[in-house]
Amino acid sequence: MTTVQAQKKVLRKTMTVILRSLSASDIHEQSQMITSRVLSSSFFQRSKNVSCYLNMPTGEVDTSALVSEILRAGKTLFVPRIDTSGDGRMHFLKVYEDADLRSFSSGLWGIREPGLEYQGEKRSNVFDETTEQLDLILVPGVAFDRSLSRLGHGKGYYDRFINAYTSPGTGGTRKKPLLVALALREQVLEAGQVPTAAHDWKMDVIVSPDGIIGVEEAAR
Repeated sequence: MTTVQAQKKVLRKTMTVILRSLSASDIHEQSQMITSRVLSSSFFQRSKNVSCYLNMPTGEVDTSALVSEILRAGKTLFVPRIDTSGDGRMHFLKVYEDADLRSFSSGLWGIREPGLEYQGEKRSNVFDETTEQLDLILVPGVAFDRSLSRLGHGKGYYDRFINAYTSPGTGGTRKKPLLVALALREQVLEAGQVPTAAHDWKMDVIVSPDGIIGVEEAAR
C-alpha cells in the first residue's frame, strides 16, 4: 500500500465515525440548504443535462428532493448505475419522469438504481451517440477540502467515468462536465487535508450548507 493509499484509508475511517454520529434530522436540514444553493446557482441554471447521484441511506447529502427539482426544472437528468455483472463500471442512465424515479429499487449499498429499460425500450445512456453533452455532474464523496480535492469510497467509479467520458476513444471527444461536489459541513476540511494521487480528479465547485467553494463564474 502506498503512502497516499494509507492516508486515504485512515481518513475514510475517521470520516465514517464522524458521519455515523450525525442525526437524520441534521443531515436532512443540511441537505435542504445544499439543495437550495444548487438550484439557485448560475451553474445549475445554465445547465441542460445534469447527472446527480442517488444517496446512500446514511452518511451523505440526501439528494431525493434535488433530483425531483432537477426534473421539475425541465433539465435532462441522469443517475448512476453500477454494472455489477460486467466490468464494474458506473454508467449514467436517463430518468424520464418523477414516476420513473420513484420506481427505482435499491441496488449496491442500498442505493436506488434505474433499470436498464424504460417502458420496454433501452434506457438512454450518456455515452449514446444521440445523447447531448453532459453539462454538470453532482458528485458525492467521503470528504473534500478547500483546495477542491475529493476523497471517495475507494472504488474509483467517478475518476474512471470522467476519464472514459472525456477520452477521444469513447465515441468522440466530449468536454469535461462541471464537477460539483455536495458536502455536509463535516465533510469540508481545510486545504491539503485530503490526500490525492495523480489520477484523482479535482472538483470545480463544492456546495455545502455554509456556502459555495470554488469560482462559480468559471462554471462552463
